[in-house]
Amino acid sequence: MTADDLVLSPRGLRFQNRVFPCNIGRGGISAHKREGDSATPTGTHRIVGMLFRPDRMARPTEWAVPIRPGDLWSDDPEDEDYNMMVRAPYTPSHERLRRADPLYDLVILTDWNWPYAVPGRGSAIFIHRWRRPGFPTEGCIGLNPTHLLWIAKRIKFKTRLIVR
Repeated sequence: MTADDLVLSPRGLRFQNRVFPCNIGRGGISAHKREGDSATPTGTHRIVGMLFRPDRMARPTEWAVPIRPGDLWSDDPEDEDYNMMVRAPYTPSHERLRRADPLYDLVILTDWNWPYAVPGRGSAIFIHRWRRPGFPTEGCIGLNPTHLLWIAKRIKFKTRLIVR
């Protein structure tokens, strides 16, 4: 581990010698992640991208990709695009990335079950803003929006998310 790794601990998410309060999935931490279990998976996960709402914020890093109207994330284990970003119109089960609320205004993507998704193993473990302190996610890591932006401006593609 290095100071540039994001390390989930009982005290919060450690990064660059700081600890940030965070929320995890309501299903706790699991070594046996499944679609819909609301668990945060254990392991060492690479950061593989960043998405942001250009109508709500400035680009946080040069490699962040704008979320456009119609951008979705497939969470249908039966679909060939499972655990991939897709575009509307899209009939299989999915999540809207461009939401009315600010939850996905800034999203850090991990490589959980990606790019070669195993059906049913779980999709979309993101690092995004929390709804409020202590309110669990569907398996993602949730942060205070100010802390999320601070981290987003400093991570690199070599940064890892370590969940024990």
